[in-house]
Amino acid sequence: MEALAKAYKDFLDNGKTERECTEQVARQAEAAGYLSLEQARKEGRKLAPGDKVYAVNMKKSIALFQIGRRPLTEGMNILGAHIDSPRMDVKQNPLYEDTELAYLDTHYYGGIKKYQWVTLPLAIHGVVVKKSGETVSVVIGEDAGDPVFCVTDLLVHISREQMEKKASKVVEGESLDILIGSRPLQGEEKEPVKARILELLQSQYGLEEEDFLSAELEVVPAGKARDLGLDRSMIIGYGQDDRVCAYTSAAAMLEAAVSERTACCLLVDKEEIGSVGATGMKSRFFENTVAAVLDMTGDYSELALRSCLQNSNMLSSDVSAAYDPLYAGAFEKKNTAYFGRGMVFNKYTGSRGKSGSNDANAEYMGKMRKILDDAGVAFQTAELGRVDLGGGGTIAYILSLYGMNVIDCGVAVLNMHAPWEITSKADLYEAKKGYLAFLENA
Repeated sequence: MEALAKAYKDFLDNGKTERECTEQVARQAEAAGYLSLEQARKEGRKLAPGDKVYAVNMKKSIALFQIGRRPLTEGMNILGAHIDSPRMDVKQNPLYEDTELAYLDTHYYGGIKKYQWVTLPLAIHGVVVKKSGETVSVVIGEDAGDPVFCVTDLLVHISREQMEKKASKVVEGESLDILIGSRPLQGEEKEPVKARILELLQSQYGLEEEDFLSAELEVVPAGKARDLGLDRSMIIGYGQDDRVCAYTSAAAMLEAAVSERTACCLLVDKEEIGSVGATGMKSRFFENTVAAVLDMTGDYSELALRSCLQNSNMLSSDVSAAYDPLYAGAFEKKNTAYFGRGMVFNKYTGSRGKSGSNDANAEYMGKMRKILDDAGVAFQTAELGRVDLGGGGTIAYILSLYGMNVIDCGVAVLNMHAPWEITSKADLYEAKKGYLAFLENA
């Protein structure tokens, strides 16, 4: 358990964006004997039981396959998670100066409590693509010698009016601009602080202001994931929704033995904003990749593709809300997830009357109970808070459109969507163990 937790914290530290997570998983897959699907197709290879391939989509999502002994038309065992997390994105025209202070303008991404993101040390991760096509990778704020950034807040002494606002209005979205400088460029009269920042960007990264137009820069909490508690039983870190499930899914996939059914691990982007776009679950990336895998086994047809997807079993590997006794009124204690009690099944998510939910059937839940009991995996069932209070969604409903069996299954999290989230090491361990049992036995 401790070895898994250490490796997981390393994954969090080196994977604060979807690009960084994809790169890590691809590197680990290659070390475990996986071959790029694109390369395998170029070489004209045919896939047979035991072969392992992976495909990357725009550097932001990845799918891994280990071919099973049965035909793909009989379905796969799929673990699906997302690797994007709530954050702030730098706008396309972000740099400005106001009263000798330089800022970057941001647009928040995903569901956040905006007031939680002020007065924190922040880092910038991402890429800038120049007109020449050159890509400049950026990570500022993680090394001990790096500067960090911050969204400022009003001092308590003069914040009476602010404190009377609703929590959703205490900090406005347009106020989430990060402070990046205050030193003027000598000899510059017009916006000297901004000029100094541009000089630093040019000297350190070879960037001009217009290069922000083709940049993807994400503002995230600075610092490493840490053990939490005197007993070191928990982990606190950024982006555990949903990287705790992504990491355990990938770890299980890389460890899984060849089984009767083809095993698949799918890690996607954009879940936090509705699974949209070319790298989200609503894109055709997964479907097209499965078609390519079928073709390489010599069994492709439109009917074979539809049969493969419909006959598959999937765990939508996403987190659930952990019971917090300090906010007990938000939960229904008989149907909630608790720290240390194992992986969590959410038969349905959605809001209030299950709106937007994938509601798994009883037969599939019964099958999963047997698989996990036979493997000695601790698990629990839960709902996402009290009825009528709120709710949420995952990628489950999108995969269910193919007619496959899908159920949400993941790890309980405290502080979900906050800059620093908390998980239990015991639950981390049981999730990986449960995902492995699913891949090998479903």
